[in-house]
Amino acid sequence: MIKPITGLYLLLLLVLTASQPAKKKYAYVDGQNIHAPSGEVLQLKGVNLGNWLLPEGYMFKMSDCSSPRKIDQAIRELIGNSATTAFWDAFLDNYITEADIKWLSEAGVNLIRLPFDYRLLTHDDFLGRDIHGYEYLDRAIAWCEKYDIYVLLDMHGAPGGQTGDNIDNSDGYPWLMVDEGMKQLTCDIWQDIARRYAKRPIVLGYNLLNEPIPHYFEKDPLKPQLEPLYKRITQAIREVDQNHIIFLGGAVWETDFSVFSEPFDPQLAYTFHKYWMPTVQAEIQQYVDFRAKHRVPILMGESGENEDEWVKNFRDLLDKNGIHWTFWPYKKMDNTRGPMNFPKPDGYDQLVQYADSDRSSFAQIRALKDSIPGIKPEEITAILNQFVVNSRFENCYPNKGYCDALGLKY
Repeated sequence: MIKPITGLYLLLLLVLTASQPAKKKYAYVDGQNIHAPSGEVLQLKGVNLGNWLLPEGYMFKMSDCSSPRKIDQAIRELIGNSATTAFWDAFLDNYITEADIKWLSEAGVNLIRLPFDYRLLTHDDFLGRDIHGYEYLDRAIAWCEKYDIYVLLDMHGAPGGQTGDNIDNSDGYPWLMVDEGMKQLTCDIWQDIARRYAKRPIVLGYNLLNEPIPHYFEKDPLKPQLEPLYKRITQAIREVDQNHIIFLGGAVWETDFSVFSEPFDPQLAYTFHKYWMPTVQAEIQQYVDFRAKHRVPILMGESGENEDEWVKNFRDLLDKNGIHWTFWPYKKMDNTRGPMNFPKPDGYDQLVQYADSDRSSFAQIRALKDSIPGIKPEEITAILNQFVVNSRFENCYPNKGYCDALGLKY
């Protein structure tokens, strides 16, 4: 005969059950550490998928033609609207594919920082279309789930511009810091993103703004606007997502942490960027001190663009200090300063020559088309089609020295 559960036994069972820690579903912050849902302390190491959802002129080998809208305009002048939109569609479909994420997973990467332009998620025209960005974010997140790599969503170009330079595809000033409408739009977009991905544990979190308020604008009273804006965006996110980690970057190209007071949310991490400096402890000590003072995790969100030895020395320094890192970028054309490389198409230099020339009047545009060989519409279309083909993973090859510097397998 089965004996009934006594009241005392039931009470004991309830006490024991209540004392068990609730199983977590998401990575989380606890003091200076980021933990996996299992409780394991994570040491995050990875790359940025730069140039994909926010193309940059220098990675297209262009200098003056430096931002997405400027690159787009140059191409439209050469081949027309429909052909340009077709190029961008092909570029977005091929530049990063599942094969890239699989390779990164096998190489030892456990975090991808994914930069994007806000225009991808709005009715603003971006690369010939509107509201087509979630298709690519969904795709990347699904691949990361499949290959067990965390993904950090990075608003690289925010409404109004947080940087005021080519990297945020803005109008030359960080208008976001002073424009109420742009602040609200930024909050709304982040809330939409958070609502969409609130139940996706492979999303590590949200990197609210990339490199806000660079040194050009330090004389303007913009820095005091940054943390209040972060608080406002965080509040919007927390209305729909209480779980994901929120990453806050410092001012002045994401180097200046003096803009921060006490942490205002229990799931905050802080990010800094560092390029072209001596790879010595003094260069990162302020971030180590900030971590110790406030007991929060820190991520080195961008570095690289340097020789292999420098990259290795900096990576070793970060590892020695237990700092999470994502080096910039993953893939470049005809360049060894990144883990992955792909060849430049024949005839590509003529496209660059046109794009970087003075095209400030229609007469100059016509004159350039007459004077530069190899830039007829069919020729440029063929060059751009070859760019897309070359950038596909199967036509790329690892930069072995750079991979060694990051400790990646290849």
